[in-house]
Amino acid sequence: MSFRRGVVRQSKFRHVFAQAWKAEHCLDDVRVSRVTWDGPLCAVNPKFIAVIIEAGGGGAFLVVPIGKSGRIDQSCPTVCGHAAPVLDIQWCPHDDNIIASASEDCTVKVWQIPDGGLTSPMTDPIVTLEGHSKRVGILAWHPCAFNILLTAGCDNVVFVWNVGTGELVYQLADAHPDLIYSVSWNKDGSAVCTVCKDKALRIIDPRRGAVLKVREKVHDGTRPMRAVFLADGKILTTGFSRMSERQLALWDAKDLSEPMAVQEMDTSNGVLLPFYDPDTNMVYLCGKGDCTIRYFEVTDESPYVHFLSLYSSKEPQRGAGFLCKRGVDVNKCEIARFYKLHERKVEPISMTVPRKSDLFQGDLYPDTAGLEPALLADEWIAGQDAAPLLISLSGGYAAPPSKHRDTLRSKPKLSSQDSGAGGAATAATVAATPTPTPTPTSAAKEVEEETPQPRATARETDGNTERPRREDEMLSELLAEMKALRAVVLAQNQRIELLERQLARIEDGDV
Repeated sequence: MSFRRGVVRQSKFRHVFAQAWKAEHCLDDVRVSRVTWDGPLCAVNPKFIAVIIEAGGGGAFLVVPIGKSGRIDQSCPTVCGHAAPVLDIQWCPHDDNIIASASEDCTVKVWQIPDGGLTSPMTDPIVTLEGHSKRVGILAWHPCAFNILLTAGCDNVVFVWNVGTGELVYQLADAHPDLIYSVSWNKDGSAVCTVCKDKALRIIDPRRGAVLKVREKVHDGTRPMRAVFLADGKILTTGFSRMSERQLALWDAKDLSEPMAVQEMDTSNGVLLPFYDPDTNMVYLCGKGDCTIRYFEVTDESPYVHFLSLYSSKEPQRGAGFLCKRGVDVNKCEIARFYKLHERKVEPISMTVPRKSDLFQGDLYPDTAGLEPALLADEWIAGQDAAPLLISLSGGYAAPPSKHRDTLRSKPKLSSQDSGAGGAATAATVAATPTPTPTPTSAAKEVEEETPQPRATARETDGNTERPRREDEMLSELLAEMKALRAVVLAQNQRIELLERQLARIEDGDV
């Protein structure tokens, strides 16, 4: 019994299991792109699923609401404004209606998808970014600064754009001697890590244009590699050994002389695409052409990278989309969700932690990055850094009205974070809810002079000045009652978790 206690590592993610959704919840007849590019070919957020598809005479991708299922009709409208195949698509982390696409036509286009999805083919982007001389295959939105987008192409050049103005703000032309395989921002967006065909891992400050650290031969194999920054500053890479075995390696960004951990997996040819969840510190490896998805937990204790389990199915995957934490079902203890691309189907796969309690599991869902950006583009360009603004998933998640709505209206190329009826609803919410007034930026001050404030308008048009006061008092009482109830629920939740841990120890024979 003592031996068993010594080898079993305690982790709440030890029993994570993956389950594919039933056939009726899949998307069928989706003509997934056959482009020869090692990308995920799919991007997902809490509103939409986007999939790069086969298109004659140009490049196109499909965008449908996340709740849609069943057969996709051939006449379903697509985003089809590129002159050559699309290689990568990425949703903006600060606006669920904005998506960027990179193409073999050497351009990057930014699109605004209307709430509810497309009703007709979309050919006109809100911004077109031109500057690359060869095809563009990598997109990476800044995790904290609004409207900052990084692009990398086969011209071995990295560009950083201010999407709100369409301007190129930084260019890294001499950092990479060969094809760039992947780019990843760190947690606060102050640096990026890249891997290149020369087998080197680089840590770069894009604002200074300086390569901070270089590690030669991260993996000895010649096939493509991937790298992703972890929340604690470490870097995880995937690649191939000299004997063509697929590898996973963990590096300390402060000292790249030796890897902290290396794991070899198999001899398959598919490139391992890493998907990282900063909230749980779990990494999911999805190999193109594989029938499996492996998942690992990264900890601060040796051996640092712990294999948890794998999901296996009969059909190989062409790519996969990874849903951010704001979109998972917290009521079912779902900690991650993939959208696996088959040849003509998109299949959701849920990663779930089994729990007996029906209450919100706070240990599984720490505060996660919300829609609100921590910085404006100009603030980041001026040298500021900030961690992502976090929100709680307790009781479900609803997007708050953005502080930057007015600032964005002053930029004609990229409209408000909210669109259509959603924008009107947000304005009404701002009018009804007392919120602290942020210090406006200069752009916001200019727009404030032109735009009447919703709250003031509501009070002026209402003949009874006592009514808003009563509403505020009622709202304060409701908030106080909700706060008290939440405290009770959290206390009971902690009690239940303690009892569950004691029960697990008894079942494991530890007591």
